Amino acid sequence: MENERISTKTIEATQSAGHLHKNKPEETSLEAYQKSLETIFAEIGSSKEGLDIRTVVTRQAEYGFNELETKERDSVLKLFVETFKDAMVMVLLAVAAIQMVMGHAAESLIIFAVLMINAIVSVIQTRKAEGSLDALKSLSAPMAKVRRAGARLTIPARELVVGDIVSLDAGDYVPADGRLVEAGSLKVDEGMLTGESLPADKEVKDINGAVPIGDRFNMVYSGTLTVYGRGEFVVTGIANDTEIGKVANLLENALSKQTPLQKNLEHFSKKLGAGILVLSGFIFGIQFIRMMGEGTTDMGTGMLSAFMFAVAVAVAAIPEALQSIVTIVLSIGTKKMAKQNAIIRKLPAVETLGSTSIIATDKTGTLTQNKMTIVDHYLANGQSGTFNDQPRTWSFDEQRLMQIAVLANDASINTGGQELGDPTEVAMVAFSNKINQPFGELRAAYPREAELPFDSERKLMSTVHTIDGERLLLTKGGPDVVFGRSTKILIDGKVLPLTKELLGKIKEQNEHFSDRALRVLAFAYRPMERNEALDFNVEHDLILVGLMAMIDPPREAVYAAVEDAKKAGIKTVMITGDHKTTARAIARDIGIADAEDLALTGQELDNLSDRELDGILERVSVYARVSPENKIRIVRAWQKKGHVTAMTGDGVNDAPALKQADIGIAMGSGTDVAKEAAAMVLTDDNFVSIISAVGVGRNVYDNIKKAIAYLFSGNLGAIIAIIAALLMDWVNPFTALQLLFINLVNDSIPAIALGMEKGEPDVMTRKPRNPNEGIFSGDTLVSVIYRGVLIGAAVILSQYIGRGFSDEMSVAMAFSTLIIARTLQTFPARSNSQTAIGAGLFANKYVLYAVVFCSTLYAVTLLPAVRGIFSIPADFGLVQFGMAAGLALAAVALMEATKLIINRVRN
Repeated sequence: MENERISTKTIEATQSAGHLHKNKPEETSLEAYQKSLETIFAEIGSSKEGLDIRTVVTRQAEYGFNELETKERDSVLKLFVETFKDAMVMVLLAVAAIQMVMGHAAESLIIFAVLMINAIVSVIQTRKAEGSLDALKSLSAPMAKVRRAGARLTIPARELVVGDIVSLDAGDYVPADGRLVEAGSLKVDEGMLTGESLPADKEVKDINGAVPIGDRFNMVYSGTLTVYGRGEFVVTGIANDTEIGKVANLLENALSKQTPLQKNLEHFSKKLGAGILVLSGFIFGIQFIRMMGEGTTDMGTGMLSAFMFAVAVAVAAIPEALQSIVTIVLSIGTKKMAKQNAIIRKLPAVETLGSTSIIATDKTGTLTQNKMTIVDHYLANGQSGTFNDQPRTWSFDEQRLMQIAVLANDASINTGGQELGDPTEVAMVAFSNKINQPFGELRAAYPREAELPFDSERKLMSTVHTIDGERLLLTKGGPDVVFGRSTKILIDGKVLPLTKELLGKIKEQNEHFSDRALRVLAFAYRPMERNEALDFNVEHDLILVGLMAMIDPPREAVYAAVEDAKKAGIKTVMITGDHKTTARAIARDIGIADAEDLALTGQELDNLSDRELDGILERVSVYARVSPENKIRIVRAWQKKGHVTAMTGDGVNDAPALKQADIGIAMGSGTDVAKEAAAMVLTDDNFVSIISAVGVGRNVYDNIKKAIAYLFSGNLGAIIAIIAALLMDWVNPFTALQLLFINLVNDSIPAIALGMEKGEPDVMTRKPRNPNEGIFSGDTLVSVIYRGVLIGAAVILSQYIGRGFSDEMSVAMAFSTLIIARTLQTFPARSNSQTAIGAGLFANKYVLYAVVFCSTLYAVTLLPAVRGIFSIPADFGLVQFGMAAGLALAAVALMEATKLIINRVRN
């Protein structure tokens, strides 16, 4: 079922890799890697001698230079203006304007200053998020070696055109996409496009049928790195028609997602803004009707009073410091995540992690160690398993196997532990050291006398050494090739004929290793005559010694992390450029995939319609040999189902999907392009760190909800007091300056302190929250209303008592009760279910610091030189303070007492 092609569909959104540049004379359905070289040269009007200068100039004038083109960005001014489209911001702008007209310049300037700071921070964050395309441009090779009209030239890579013949040597970056014309042992690191850790072997051969990028051995791609050998290719794609260009197009079209918190706050902001306008209009209407009924002669004064009530409601309802507080709490989360090796680049990602329900992860380096490791071996006598590192006497067969593995090998490990060379060869050298057979000693004892380097056509490497007085050819390579060139076999130190039965056993073991997704190499040797010349003809009549099997093994901690993700209700999906068999074996081993789960290749995914993919999506745990378009499609499919999706990656090919995902997670060892497109970077490239960061993210969201609930409980109390004063025809209980002081200064510190709360015990055992869940879902709304009503009732009673002295005293007592109650409310705001004592009074020392700080702030408002600013009369003394503080304490005590009663009823 996994390999069954369900349907056929045409992908039209983006050009496929290797697609010829638009200046070729004829358009065909085949791509460059599927065509013969003769066809390509004919279509693009070129030859192995290259283009003449006139043709180059003409093509540059008509089709442009070899550099990525991107859309024009929004100006800073436009981004700045857009920050003022928020509903709450618009209401505050209106309030500030009214305050200015009424002569309250201080209040107006304070509001404007807050809005300006928030706008500047927003613009800076937006600009930071636009660096991925700049990083992509930086990957372009600066220079290129070309042949034009038969002459060799070195030119700026931006001057290349389709049809140019370009030369490559080890260490060169590929400057454009092209079809190989020559390849001498050419290896290219294409990990940035394919995700594979091993360099790709390149050959000048035709390919029949459609294959993914990682299997296009006759093509090279812009931005990749030549690591071995040399080659020459004809340019078939430049600028945005390259694979890198295609990634740039995907990046430009990938949608930057709002986080669940951003969506909820935006939705709530619209409702709150509309509600404030309605409430302010209602208040103004009541005052106007009252004045008309009383026959007020001074309509101007009455209208002013009505305006002031309406303005007070707006100022009281809007938590002016909300955006700053949320930003600070998120920043606190970034510090906690940094300790978990997760560096946050975009603040909202902290909260997004907490609601993540799908993690689409790369395999190599994230789930695995990104280090090829020998895990098994097989000798012709049937011996298998891993060698141990205990001192012992080695058999002749074991010694010969290790001699070939270490001596027919170009890799090394220096004294500083730095590994140099092909990862497969490094694995053998490291293994030799591990089993107390230092590779350096073997090489010193048996120096290399001659060699036949590895190439992708022979799939062999051979070296000549003198061992125990005998001149030997030592050969390692692909099992099928070595089997085909062997006529004898080594068993217990004896050279015997390689019979069909013996060969069958070794082939059977090779298949067994392959079924376990292990990479297998075969090892053989043969004696050489002293004067025998070394050429490719000597790699025959070999004596087969055995096999070595290796793999990039899973990280030890990944097993537990995958299980923790399941407990947290998070599904892990593997998306890799590796082969399907390998990916599926690793996925099943670490618990990502069950036996009944499906695995799809990129081509199989392309053959599914969106409806068909939607039908099997939840059963697919592994995607292999995928393209950048595949990755974006997978992410969007999960998002369409309402899941908050995290995507990991490290290559250029991952960047579009990292940007499309709700949270993109780049590897610290990855490309700058991936990091710029991502919201988070893992410094240790470890999947375990993602799960740890999810726990922090969930805690951060809980704390943001606590902070928001704290702010709105206090604001609701103030609104209730204002409406009560209006209905009872009392003076406005607060001045705008008092409310701004409470909202911007006093309440900010406790709200930030709540952001330091430790995680709840069930933080990683509950399911991810619904991204459409409102901020005030569950017990939060009930808690906000209950605490707001208690605070409001205390303030109303305080103002009533103050009216017995004077209107000025009623305002001072109302203000005092409100600020004290809101400060002390920090304790019950720590939890909706536990009391402050039950949660540990000293568990969050920052709450204690915040209460002390705010109490000191309030004391400052009582100083003789400051009282007038906050409308506190000179005769406000200990008696009035005691009554105001007592009422505030009573309200907070009721909040805590109610929790105790509810807990007893529930238990």
